[in-house]
Amino acid sequence: MLLVDGHSMAYRAFYSHPVENFSTTTGQPTNAVYGFTSMMIKVLTDETPTHIAVAFDVSRTTFRSAIFADYKANRTKTPDDFRGQVSLIKEVLAALRITAIEVDGYEADDVIATLATEATEVGMQVLICTGDRDALQLVNPLVTVLYPHRGVTGMTRFTPGEVEAKYGLTPAQYPDF
Repeated sequence: MLLVDGHSMAYRAFYSHPVENFSTTTGQPTNAVYGFTSMMIKVLTDETPTHIAVAFDVSRTTFRSAIFADYKANRTKTPDDFRGQVSLIKEVLAALRITAIEVDGYEADDVIATLATEATEVGMQVLICTGDRDALQLVNPLVTVLYPHRGVTGMTRFTPGEVEAKYGLTPAQYPDF
């Protein structure tokens, strides 16, 4: 099973391709769409998953922000050139018949963690594609994280051994890092 953090990877794609080089004839920026789609094609080709889902954040308001008002309060505003591209990415995913998942009140990484846990409980291998290092805490013998480098074209594969080699911690210890 392949689980993709849609916002994380779209954001990476946005910053890895200059916005001035990618737009429609009407001026709609498409750099994130191009980069995200290219990354998806590469991962699908390289990994050939049997199941796939892409999780997206619904809004900045989550159960965490309801409990802790300062949760991610210092995040910068989403760039205007990025805003309209997430809906275009979802259109691309729909055309490819790839499920896009959003759960109100939860972040994409919460959805991914839940799906990964449920999948491993029935013995499935899970590959998580995300630019969020917090996902490394999910790594176990059945869960591997693909973390992008060089924009979204290169991926570092994190298994339990790779997490320990790079950080000197087990995946379970990573949240304390």
